[in-house]
Amino acid sequence: MTDLRREIEEQGFAVLPGLFGVERVGSLVCELERARLELNDSVLQSRGHVYGIRNLSDVWPGAQAVAQDACLYAAIGSVLGPGFGLVRSIFFDKPPGRTWSLPWHRDFTIAVRDSGEAAGEFRRPTVKAGVPHVEAPGWLLRRMVTARVALDDVVEENGPLLVISGSHTDANLEGLPSDRQLAAMAQPIHMRAGDVLLMRPLLLHRSGPSHPDTTRHRRTLHFEFAAEKALPNGLQWYRFLGMAP
Repeated sequence: MTDLRREIEEQGFAVLPGLFGVERVGSLVCELERARLELNDSVLQSRGHVYGIRNLSDVWPGAQAVAQDACLYAAIGSVLGPGFGLVRSIFFDKPPGRTWSLPWHRDFTIAVRDSGEAAGEFRRPTVKAGVPHVEAPGWLLRRMVTARVALDDVVEENGPLLVISGSHTDANLEGLPSDRQLAAMAQPIHMRAGDVLLMRPLLLHRSGPSHPDTTRHRRTLHFEFAAEKALPNGLQWYRFLGMAP
């Protein structure tokens, strides 16, 4: 796993091929479909199409089982070291005919118990699906890693994630190059169902739209892990689920 850690440090991301088998992926898709029928406030949807589920580990027990997969555990541990925990989980989809996209950004936001405690380096409190969130400082985000589990093949037609390799080390955490510069540097992340993308929150990335006539979903399980349980200034993670293989 030394090579994986080096790749994450240098590029800000790495793809782990085939971490979850075809049968496991099919089972996860079926479980999620059943679970979403019982959910309400956590589901992001429009006109009958589900785009996402926030607080996934709170509402679907299968989420924690995926996050604790032995191979994924070993990969995350090689990057963050022992004692890490799961601090946020989300499900995303781009349904056929109802695509969406996101502009270039970095992931600054973390889920906490009470954003009223935010001060100093922690700022811009918000509430998402009933959970307080704040923007975290760079030193904390550099001690985190995100795992994105692909539940579908990700190709050009269903809107892959685009990343800028090495951008997680930029000292200017909020400044962005021009759109033309970013387009020239962008690297699409094509994956097979069951592959896992590991990425630093500060990696510059965007989500492109699906082709209008695609019949493909682009379903993703999104897990955020942090190296330490303790936060400063009286803040607490909304959830810190200690991982065990």
